[in-house]
This record gives sequence, structure tokens and C-alpha cells, in this order.
Amino acid sequence: MSLRTENVKMVGKLAVVAAGMFGFGYALVPIYKHICEMTGINILALGERDIRGGRATLPANTQVDLSRTITVEFDANARGPWSFRPAMRSLQVHPGELATVMYEFQNVQNRRMSAQAIPSYAPRQASAHFNKLECFCFNEYTLDPGEKKEWPVAFVIDPKLSRDVTTITLSYTFFEVGSKTPPAPGTPVGKTAARRVTEAGA
Repeated sequence: MSLRTENVKMVGKLAVVAAGMFGFGYALVPIYKHICEMTGINILALGERDIRGGRATLPANTQVDLSRTITVEFDANARGPWSFRPAMRSLQVHPGELATVMYEFQNVQNRRMSAQAIPSYAPRQASAHFNKLECFCFNEYTLDPGEKKEWPVAFVIDPKLSRDVTTITLSYTFFEVGSKTPPAPGTPVGKTAARRVTEAGA
């Protein structure tokens, strides 16, 4: 058998293998989807099922505590000549439920400014259970004169929060970067000054 014949056979075998691999890869997606639908191990595949007489729905989030409702109040404090306020004053949520509220800010000065927000919570025990997934307080912002922005706060309240807590106040203090950092909302000025004197004498 000549070398050329052997090469032709080898090329043919490689072509068959390549075609088989391509076919397997092409069929892999529907096979995987079918297996997921049968076993229920893929929540995305379950959400794509056709439900007769209605729209496709995802399974309920078992982490949401539907037996409780917590009122979240939103507060805004501006330390300077600018406009800062929440789009809504309060919202009722279930522990474990994802919620979003917008805050509006406008630089009403005739100069550029950089500012940042400090959050605080009441009661204090709620801070350990108030999980922010997205918040403008994570960053510093620069706004031009008259510029207006809207920022979201996406949060989830941990179901482990004490059942005695039925209302949480989320408060922000917005201050200009480079200026004196204000105390968190709800901190008495006298107490803050006393703490500074104590620290200075230590």
C-alpha cells in the first residue's frame, strides 16, 4: 500500500471524527436542555416551559418570608446647597424580597462639586440585616452646575431580622467631598463632640 493511499485514508478518518464532533456539539444544547427539564436541576430551563393558558413563571423564591411585612422609610439629609430626596418616602417589603428605591440629587450651585453619601439605620440592630446589593453610597460622584441624577438603592432584608422590628428607617447624609464629614444621621452633635474630646485626651 502506497504512502499516498495511507494518507488519503487518514484524512478520511479525521474528517469523520471532525464531523462527529461537530454533530455532537450541535446536539449537546437540546440534549442538555431536555435533561434539565426532566430532572429540574436548571431553574432557567424550568422558567422556559410553556404553561397552558398562561405565561411561563419561575418557581417561587423560598427565601422570602411572606408571613411578615416590614415598612422601610427613606430619609435624605443634604449638608450643603443642593437638592437630595428619595423618590418615595416608604415601602413595604417581605424579608428576603428584593426591593429598589430611587434617590434624586441635583447640584443647584453654579460650580462643579464632588459628593458622597453616608447611610445609617434605625433601629441600629437592623443595619446587620439590611443588605444593599446596589447603592450610590459606594461611590463618589461629580456633578456639573444644575446637573441632576437619579440613583437606585437595591436591597434585601435578611429574614433573620428580629420579629420585633416592623419598621426600618434608611437615612442618607449627602455631603461635599473635601468638606468636613458630617456625623451619621441621628447622632447628637453634643455626643459627637464629647467623643472627639475623649479621643483627643486619650
